Amino acid sequence: MLKVEFKKLRPEAQIPRYMTELAAGLDIQALPDERIELYPGERCLVPTGLAVALPSGYEIQVRPRSGLAIKHGIALVNSPGTIDADYRGEIGIILINHGQDVFTINAGDRIAQLVVAPVCQAHLVEVEQLSGTERGSGGFGHTGHSGD
Repeated sequence: MLKVEFKKLRPEAQIPRYMTELAAGLDIQALPDERIELYPGERCLVPTGLAVALPSGYEIQVRPRSGLAIKHGIALVNSPGTIDADYRGEIGIILINHGQDVFTINAGDRIAQLVVAPVCQAHLVEVEQLSGTERGSGGFGHTGHSGD
């Protein structure tokens, strides 16, 4: 099992945890100094009071919680976000309110999930030409539309 170290930057911070035995994501909690009211169309950076140390070759993907998305329209602006193995600052979650009502964020609210994933860094090579494929340079929608 992979060892991931979390540090509480504030005593009341909670270490993320898997909510079920087979969950892929760790739920992470908000730790704002005071309640945040997120109005429709607004976004904010929500502190967690935590920092993390990942082993080399891994990242944490920050993903939205499906319950917040379907019930309140709450999502992540940069989804998924990435926490790199060399980052040691406070984990902040960038939330956006796509809903129609003000959404209140309190300390202890589960606001996102964290998925630990391996990272593969590529060796980049500049070339004069790329190898050909059947698709070629066909872009968005080039294969047709569903129902056609």
